[in-house]
Amino acid sequence: MSLATASRVLNGSTRKVAESYRERVEAAAEMLGYTANLSAQATARGTSAVVGLVVADIADAALGQLAAGVARGAEEAGLVVTIAVTGRDPLREVAVVRALRGHRPRGLILGASRTEGPDATDLQSELEALAGTGGRVVVLGRRTSGLRAVGTDERAGAAALGETLARLGYRAAVIVAADEGIRTFDDRVAGFSDGFTTGGGTILDVRRAGFTREAGYASAQALIDEGVTAGTVVVGIRDVVAIGVMSALREAGRRVGEDVAVAGFDDIPFAQDAAPGLTTVRVPLEELGYRAVRAVVEPEWDAASPLLPVEVVVRGSTPPRA
Repeated sequence: MSLATASRVLNGSTRKVAESYRERVEAAAEMLGYTANLSAQATARGTSAVVGLVVADIADAALGQLAAGVARGAEEAGLVVTIAVTGRDPLREVAVVRALRGHRPRGLILGASRTEGPDATDLQSELEALAGTGGRVVVLGRRTSGLRAVGTDERAGAAALGETLARLGYRAAVIVAADEGIRTFDDRVAGFSDGFTTGGGTILDVRRAGFTREAGYASAQALIDEGVTAGTVVVGIRDVVAIGVMSALREAGRRVGEDVAVAGFDDIPFAQDAAPGLTTVRVPLEELGYRAVRAVVEPEWDAASPLLPVEVVVRGSTPPRA
C-alpha cells in the first residue's frame, strides 16, 4: 500500500482508510515496535497532539477536579494532557510556559492563579510567544488581551456569600486570605467584603496568611489567643483554608458554627463531609476544565461567552443567628 495510507493510519488521520489496510498497518507497527516520532510530527504540523495544563499544586483537591475535566475534554479531542506545577511562583510559571512552548503543544491551559506586577508582564510575553508558534492559550479566570478565557464570576460568588451570611444574622467577619496580588483571591476578598458590608456586617480583619490548610489552622490559633468572640464568622479564601480553621477551633474546645462560624470557597468533596458541613461557594471546577479544552480545539470561540455560574451552599458551619 502507499506511504500515505500507512501514514493516515499511524498518525490518526480523519481520512477514511479501508479496515483491512488499517489492520495490516497496525499489525506491522506492533511487530516492529513502531511508535510515531511526536517531535517530528510537531515540526511538520506546527503543533503536537498535546495540551498543557499549568497548575499551582496538583495535590490540591480543587485543582484535581479541574484536571479531571481537562482529561475528559482531551480524551474526546484525541489529545494527551501534560501537567506542569508552578507552586504559585511567578518566575517558575514563566519558566514552565517557556519549556512547554518548546514542545509545540496544541494548546496550553493556564490554571495557576496569576499575579500582578512585573512577573505578570513576563508571563504575558511568553504566552503570546506560544500563541505565535501555533499553540492556543486559554486562561482560566479573567480575560487577557488576545487570549481565550474560561472562567467563573469569583467576585460575584464571594459577594453572594457575604450577603447570605449577613442575612443569616452575622455581623462580624474575619477573612483568612493569601498575599495581595493573586487575582483570583483578591477578587474573592473584595467580593465578600462588598456583600457582607452591604448586608450590614463589618470586616474585622483580613489576615494575609496563605491558601493552605496550615495557613487556616495557624490563623485560627492566633484568633483564639486574641479572644475571638462568639458569633464571629471566619471565612477561608478557599475550602482547605476553612478546614484548617475548623480543626484549630475544635482543638481549642470551640464549637464550630454554634460558637465561631466558618465558611469557605470552592466546594471540594470534603466540604460536605466535614462535621459540621462547610458553608461554601460551589465552583463547577470539572466543567471549567472541560470547557477550557473546548476553547483550545474549537476554531471559533465567543470572546464574550458568559462566565460559568457559582452557587452559595449553606451548611451547618454557619447556622442562623438570632
